[in-house]
Amino acid sequence: MKKHYQILIIGGGTGGIMTAAQLLKKNKKLEIGLIEPADTHYYQPAWTLVGAGTYDYKKTARPMASVMPKSVDWIKDYATKLRPEENKVGTEKSGDISYDYLVVATGLVNDTSLIEGLSEAIDKGVVCSNYTDPEHTWEVLQNFKGGNAVFTQPATPIKCGGAPQKIAYLAADYFRKKGILKDTNVIFATPGTVIFGVQKIKETLLKVIDRYGIHFRPFYAPFKIDAEKQIIYFKYTALEDKRRPIAEGNKIKEEMNDKNVISIPFDMLHLAPPETAPKFIQESALVNKEGWLDVDHGSMQHVKYTNVFGLGDVAALPTAKTGAAIRKQAPIVVDNIMKLLKNQEANNKSYNGYSSCPLITGYGKMVLAEFDYQNNFTPDPKLKQMLIFDSSKEHWRLWILKKYMLPYLYWNKMMKGKKV
Repeated sequence: MKKHYQILIIGGGTGGIMTAAQLLKKNKKLEIGLIEPADTHYYQPAWTLVGAGTYDYKKTARPMASVMPKSVDWIKDYATKLRPEENKVGTEKSGDISYDYLVVATGLVNDTSLIEGLSEAIDKGVVCSNYTDPEHTWEVLQNFKGGNAVFTQPATPIKCGGAPQKIAYLAADYFRKKGILKDTNVIFATPGTVIFGVQKIKETLLKVIDRYGIHFRPFYAPFKIDAEKQIIYFKYTALEDKRRPIAEGNKIKEEMNDKNVISIPFDMLHLAPPETAPKFIQESALVNKEGWLDVDHGSMQHVKYTNVFGLGDVAALPTAKTGAAIRKQAPIVVDNIMKLLKNQEANNKSYNGYSSCPLITGYGKMVLAEFDYQNNFTPDPKLKQMLIFDSSKEHWRLWILKKYMLPYLYWNKMMKGKKV
């Protein structure tokens, strides 16, 4: 195995594979090493559908070898230490590997220890998460007979920030079809201040919430779960608002103490676990004070080490962490590395924060939230041309896009470095 590469990539997820494939499209003679320990590559955007019983989990998985570009050296190992001042990455079994250019695309990791009781509770009984075991979510939905169905998310950044509310809408629709929605309190509790930051999308989602009778609770930051008693505890974060958030006729039996702690009993609980950058990234010289890879927001070049780039979920970019964001980031990273290889300046700073969140609002219905750093609604021109309608409103064609077209484009175009 080589100990030095022209370009070294950490991570065999969407960002790492796309970047490697696109670099080789530019120059097939590039010496690229890719560090990735996993045998399987997952198409995680479909896990929401798996959790609602409308997609086969097995179809979200493919062998890592099948997506790894042929002329890339696959280093099947764990990266353990970053030493950017020496242009080296330490690994678990393969020793130090040096590079001319480094691309960090590790994604993020679940850290269940950040919510008390979550490590013991997750994926057992009536506590579920599409982020960890979507098949268990589907079992919980099928076994649910009524009562409080609580959906929530942590105060940390998470991948696909819309996913915790997508499953709430699908669950409400599933309960409606089963005839038990009238016996159910669907609760969506979030540390956020609004249901969605893009105004046009927010307007649509408030109608969806109203349609299902969902109890929407902003400023609710979960910090503790008592799985045995089936109670979840939140810190109420809108401290400047002196009004108590608990209304009269308290159907969902929530309680608030004098320390701004709210408790809600649950008969099922779905949540996204807290997520962070991997430990070896957090402990490196490459992160900002929040522990994310400190890159320029337009070029994805590291702010201090000019031969280091980062993209995807690990990057400190103030936009949603999605595969759609990576689709726009990867070509800019590739362009900048190709410029540096020709002794030119890495001056492509064109990333505007584009991200996209396919918000499923029920079986056969979806809204497509596309936005930039300023939360402007920014429909992709190609998609807009293809769809010929306002994608900020619910439509069955968007469901077809989510369930059939996007997985096809992912495996057959994005993973092969082709333009999408």
